[in-house]
Amino acid sequence: MCELLAPAGDLASARAAINSGADAIYLGLKSFSARASADNFGEDELRSLCAYAHALGVRVHVALNTLVKQSETEDFINSAVAAHNAGADALIIQDIFLGRYLKKTYPNMCLHLSTQAGVNNIYGAKLAGEYGFDRVILARETPFEEIKKIARIIQTEVFVQGALCTCFSGQCYLSSFAGGNSGNRGRCKQPCRKLYSIDREGFTERAYALSPSDLSVGEDILKLAEAGVYSFKIEGRMRRPEYVSAAVAYYRGILDGHPRPGALSDLKRTYNRGNYTRGLAFGQDKNFLSRAVQGHIGEFCGTIKVVNGRYLCQSAQKCAEGDSFKILRGGKEVCGAIFSGSAKDGFYISSNTRLLNGDKAFITTDSRLNARLLEGRKLRPVELSVSICEGKILTASIDGKQFSGEFVPSAAVNRAVTEEDIVRCFDKVDTFPFEVRYKNITIDGSPFVPASALNAFRRQVYGQYFNIISAPPHTAIQKVDPLPDVTNTGLNGKIATIARDLTGVEADIGILKPDDYGAVDLSKLGNFGGQKFLYLPPFMNGDALEGVKEVLPAFDGVYCDGFWAIEFCREQGKKLFAGCGFNLASSLSLSQLNAEYVALSKELTFAEARPLAGANTFLLSAGDIKVMDLVYCPFGKSCKTCDRRDIYTITDESGRAFPMRRYVAGRCAFELFNCASLVAPQNFTGTLADCTLGNAAEVSGMADSADKLKNYFKNYTSGHSKSPVL
Repeated sequence: MCELLAPAGDLASARAAINSGADAIYLGLKSFSARASADNFGEDELRSLCAYAHALGVRVHVALNTLVKQSETEDFINSAVAAHNAGADALIIQDIFLGRYLKKTYPNMCLHLSTQAGVNNIYGAKLAGEYGFDRVILARETPFEEIKKIARIIQTEVFVQGALCTCFSGQCYLSSFAGGNSGNRGRCKQPCRKLYSIDREGFTERAYALSPSDLSVGEDILKLAEAGVYSFKIEGRMRRPEYVSAAVAYYRGILDGHPRPGALSDLKRTYNRGNYTRGLAFGQDKNFLSRAVQGHIGEFCGTIKVVNGRYLCQSAQKCAEGDSFKILRGGKEVCGAIFSGSAKDGFYISSNTRLLNGDKAFITTDSRLNARLLEGRKLRPVELSVSICEGKILTASIDGKQFSGEFVPSAAVNRAVTEEDIVRCFDKVDTFPFEVRYKNITIDGSPFVPASALNAFRRQVYGQYFNIISAPPHTAIQKVDPLPDVTNTGLNGKIATIARDLTGVEADIGILKPDDYGAVDLSKLGNFGGQKFLYLPPFMNGDALEGVKEVLPAFDGVYCDGFWAIEFCREQGKKLFAGCGFNLASSLSLSQLNAEYVALSKELTFAEARPLAGANTFLLSAGDIKVMDLVYCPFGKSCKTCDRRDIYTITDESGRAFPMRRYVAGRCAFELFNCASLVAPQNFTGTLADCTLGNAAEVSGMADSADKLKNYFKNYTSGHSKSPVL
């Protein structure tokens, strides 16, 4: 038993998913959705869609998967209850602590932990189960061997198709700090899809250096099923209904053991970035990055030949009015084009850009295919019996459920009702998704039934049956509990410093960030006299995590940006410093977390952070701003020619330079940092200084002085200390 789960950015896409064979759909509300730019759904729209989907045996999951600030907590809880009451089968939550509160307060809620929570190892899976989540949606980067382990612990959902984020799930701040729009709040501006150069030989030419191809695991979905994965997720709440239909049909055929020839071609033509990659579950492949083409590349359909000033696309395919194309030259995007007429050896296209012999045409809009993909409709087979007897009320049954009308037919004077009349009437299913099959039609005597009475009875029967089969799978929550009064108290004047070498650092807490987790250099603890914490990246599993356990005795605890560290530290008997990546932004979330120290979200202003401050809280206030964790090689795993530098620089089209650090955790991984350093000293809670790139001994000593920091860094920003993210 498994589930094919499809995106529903709007009602048209929801119906396309259902009609094409999805077992479940997922969608967002008007607020708290990680795809804020999708149409999304209001409460009444959600209730109506849930009823329609349930009538056809399709489940509905509602995403409430964004960072929730203090001022929004009450609205978030109310939205979760409203979605549950509207019929949602499950709620997708990013904030594991708000999810924990919801489950304790409303036990009947079914909760799925969002991919934004970054579950990628067994510790995250165990914690999710303990906190009451019914399912984890794994980080896209989770390797296959780890997926198998997690699937034995908790119901597991894995992405099989759609866009891939450059950054590890839930840890992207590039859009936030580079443009003020937070991906953690559903408003990502996708700066990763822009042109960049990298200061390494062979990568200095501008390209889409951080833009992954679209994921498409194809028949490897069967390997995931064998590994115990329950749900297979298609990404795409921002994409058109045709794409949703093609993607569902493609994977439906594979899962059902009847793959349809041409289904992959249909999918490529509706949306295809980079000719697809199998993703990271099966290891980084050569197609992982789409360096030459940023958007929809479609499917190759022919080669351009210039004939008498016109552009002939030499092709065996037949195209038509309304079809569109993308033109590539030397593998790079040149322009778009449209169909302009048929020809003997192909078809003509027109373009505002001059084309050359040998240019390649890829079809990106196939108008006839799009129409075909949306013409089907899923119906529910129903078995109907109708009984009309003279002097008795009208009765009917559908699939064994009995219904009675109010009309009592008398003896006919001129014409009694006939079986043909009944069939003709009940064949009209109105808006109900029924495919009617007649079991018994009984007519006793010579009853007279006016057409109006028979039609009214039909509407009543179908309406009552629909209400039965479309009912929510759970009882409604009658009352929303008031939020508990939870206030963080106490003062914290400590300084915590993240550094690759703690030698000479003066701080209360030193957080050592190794360059190689397979060979942690303990000498870099130096003679540090404060509490010592080991920095663990948010993505870590397998042998790399097992190896870390060997050096833990040298540390008082662990600093980590991933929720999974709660369970890991508990197992190892170590203190936890919950990092900025926990995205803690409300007192209710804080109240659900038991940690030695806590770093508040780096997307909070001082005004938003101050009410959350307490004796164990910190705020990133100085130094480097990590904006991405990259769990892949941006150089295409060109290991033989790699210079294996510690620091690279990625430069955007505006000339902004973003440092990128390489480290080893079982394999090479990378951290991308903001183009400007952080200077935002504050006096209401503990100071966290990130000195990954700089001189930790110097920076930590001036962490409380804005003037000294500004003079030291030269290129700096105050981050979000004054300006809130959208």
